[in-house]
Amino acid sequence: MNKIFEKGGKLYWLHSTVDAFETFLHVPGTVTRKGAHVRDAVDLKRIMIIAVIAAVPAALFGMWNTGYQHALATGADPRFWADLWFGFLKVLPLFIVSYVVGLAIEFASAQIRGEEVNEGYLVSGFFIPLIVPVDVPLWMLAVAVAFAVIFGKEVFGGTGMNIWNPALLTRAFLFFSYPNSMSGSETWIALRKGETLVDGATGATPLSFIGDGMDALTNSGAQYGTGFWDMFIGIVPGSVGETSVIAILLGAIILLWTGVASWRIMLSTVLGALFVGGLAQLCGGTDVPCLYHLVMGGFAFGAVFMATDPVTSAQTDCGKWIYGFFIGAVCVIIRLFNPGYAEGMMLAILLGNTFAPLIDYYVTDRHIARRNKVVKAA
Repeated sequence: MNKIFEKGGKLYWLHSTVDAFETFLHVPGTVTRKGAHVRDAVDLKRIMIIAVIAAVPAALFGMWNTGYQHALATGADPRFWADLWFGFLKVLPLFIVSYVVGLAIEFASAQIRGEEVNEGYLVSGFFIPLIVPVDVPLWMLAVAVAFAVIFGKEVFGGTGMNIWNPALLTRAFLFFSYPNSMSGSETWIALRKGETLVDGATGATPLSFIGDGMDALTNSGAQYGTGFWDMFIGIVPGSVGETSVIAILLGAIILLWTGVASWRIMLSTVLGALFVGGLAQLCGGTDVPCLYHLVMGGFAFGAVFMATDPVTSAQTDCGKWIYGFFIGAVCVIIRLFNPGYAEGMMLAILLGNTFAPLIDYYVTDRHIARRNKVVKAA
């Protein structure tokens, strides 16, 4: 780094910004001077990059599906490359706003604190456009991102210190502050200026019919399929990156193979959803098969990418089982018993984030008590 940006230089106040750009694609040549350190090739930069790569299949499919749903809803003839290009042009502004606003705040916070710019927002900035409606007004997204980064991350000390997932905080802010832009049949369909939905077309998601039961879901009259495999493939309206379970599973394989995400959290989240969904089905509380909850809404994306956030999730092995099961169970409970809010994954994960430290505390405390008991017995 040029000496004018180092301590004592004229432009030292830009040190954090220059350092961030210099180390964006390579590891700085710094070494530890003293003390014991973990010697491992995996660092924060690599973990963040892997998480982004894992989400690329969901993003690409989401772009194509945006164009595909537009074609169905407006009566046009679906064409792969035309649909992909249309979706790319609609989703790209979401990424630009997410990164420009979020990184501007990150850089400013690092400069004020005199610290290095961490790569944490690299993932959050990529996830945010994937969990919001494609037609959300850009100024609303900018306000929501600013709120999430400032009050959900920076006030706690930045990357690694936040309690809640910043991407989910962005969606929560949008949902509670601008509910009309986060729900409704036209919210999930990207339309050009002057375009309207053709007669009989709807942008309502399959999850919006779940409160009315299986008959309403299968006989919704929507222009898209509402069968299990249609939702598994992802050819239904929804948030940009949340519709295709296949694309999300590809990301899950990458995360698990590289050891970035916890399989315990993913599996226990699924088990929690199946337990509550199956119990409700057996007791007559719903006629929607419990398996449908795994392919509807943002469940799959949340279980793979959001619940497994290493900062906001439980850290102990036993705690991860409890944390994941709690999220899956609460998600289905909200879906079944709160008709005003069909999608429960966002609130379930935020609640899980809130209780994660408490879960780890009691798991650790119980382990210590059991170990002390064994020592005394010996």
